[in-house]
Amino acid sequence: MARLWVPIVLINFKTYIEAVGQRAVTLAKYSAETTRETGICVAIAPQTPDIGRITQDLDVPIFAQHIDPYLAGAYTGYVLPETVRDAGAIGTLLNHSEHRLRMDELEASIKRAQEAGLTTCVCSNVPAVGAAVAHFNPSMIAIEPPELIGTGKAVSKAKPEAVTEAVTMIKQVNGKIPVLCGAGIVDGSDVEAALDLGAVGVLVSSSVVKSKDPRTLIFDLANAATKYLH
Repeated sequence: MARLWVPIVLINFKTYIEAVGQRAVTLAKYSAETTRETGICVAIAPQTPDIGRITQDLDVPIFAQHIDPYLAGAYTGYVLPETVRDAGAIGTLLNHSEHRLRMDELEASIKRAQEAGLTTCVCSNVPAVGAAVAHFNPSMIAIEPPELIGTGKAVSKAKPEAVTEAVTMIKQVNGKIPVLCGAGIVDGSDVEAALDLGAVGVLVSSSVVKSKDPRTLIFDLANAATKYLH
């Protein structure tokens, strides 16, 4: 079974057409190859229907893009944590800026994911939200200022104070929670800046998924983190 370690590069496929079906498998293959070549954990978050397709042939850490906090039963249209786990996912994203949750929903979702044995990566738009979420004991928290998502302006350079403040505030609540950062990450220098600020990894999306050469870019992002391997 795929496992996680840090530093980590987590690639969110979102619903981009470049990461659907066989194209999702290809991106997953590049991710797995990069992990073998660099020793850096490269994980992916494909759409739910593609999870099983990817895990048929590849050993790559997979996060569902979302799960719902329900038990099995009459909940049409929702996604059970057990469903994505049995399809091959080892974790789930929660509270992405494009899929926000109320705090009570988020707490319940983290609990249900934990019950199903899933790792949780909870997104936070500001450091204060990250600190509040830390009380729910997620596996990881990713600080992602929504105004920088998809801009090519990396949070680690454009708003470094958001990263350092998030790391400090989250550690004050729960020193065991790793902090990632995302929004605008486009190259290896952005990854280095993030790790220098105290993050243990990055959450990326469009820069990789919509790249003309995603294989090279994934390697560049991961390779930049190799000096932080312990």
